[in-house]
Amino acid sequence: MAISQKDSVNLHVKKPTCTKKMRIKLIFFLLLTLALSSCNEYNKILKSTDRDLKYSYAKKYFDEGKYSRSITLLEELVPFMKGTAAAEESLYLLAQSHYNSRDYFSATQTFTTYYNTYPRGEYAEPALFYSAYGMYLDSPDSKLDQTRTYTAIAEFQKYTERYPQTEGAEQAKNYLFELQEKLALKELQAAQLYLNLGNYMGNNYESAVITAREAMKNYPYSKYMEEYQIIILRARYEYALRSTIQTQPERYRMVVDEYFNYTNSFPEGNYMAEAEAYYKEAQSKIDVLPAT
Repeated sequence: MAISQKDSVNLHVKKPTCTKKMRIKLIFFLLLTLALSSCNEYNKILKSTDRDLKYSYAKKYFDEGKYSRSITLLEELVPFMKGTAAAEESLYLLAQSHYNSRDYFSATQTFTTYYNTYPRGEYAEPALFYSAYGMYLDSPDSKLDQTRTYTAIAEFQKYTERYPQTEGAEQAKNYLFELQEKLALKELQAAQLYLNLGNYMGNNYESAVITAREAMKNYPYSKYMEEYQIIILRARYEYALRSTIQTQPERYRMVVDEYFNYTNSFPEGNYMAEAEAYYKEAQSKIDVLPAT
């Protein structure tokens, strides 16, 4: 029987389509299923007494970037791995897991443990480098306690002494200089604080001078050298200005001495105009004040 054009139109039935909302629900369901499956797998591994299986999964989770899981497994396994073929690798993987999860303090401790335990081990060189680098990353602002900065410096120095020809040695030197600059900045901030305190509860001007001079001796290549020198000049001037008539001549002569120290060290310094003003004022006072 022939089918009319009208009947043929009725035969074209539309296929059902998923709405956007349905697709989102489906994707969510699939992701939830995968997550639950993964959790079930992880819980089974945690409960397992098969250490070889646990170690294989610790490495699997490490490769997948699931560092909290690899840390949990490795912290359990590492004590039992001592004396086995996997002893070095497991300890190093634990250190790297801490490092990759940005727990730099734990990473440094574990890298240090590895290096001290296996000083000639397969991962000794990177372990020592990352031990220092972890502390470098964890080094606080210059205004805070710098214990970790000093530790990082000591570790980088150890690295450059033991592995001077490696690619990491040049990086270590750069990090060393950066850390030393942080300590130099801390000293600059301390000297500036003493200068700002002035005569409050004692002669803080002299403390500013002492702090700046020590910093110049300890960090001779610092970018803050000029700042140290100008703080010394400012402190000498402010102290002379606030001194008694009897002591001013001698103290203004100290200002003149520091002026020449500054201009000789920084003939095109950023504070030349300020230094010139201190010099002229000091010289004029010396000329009129009674000699002592």
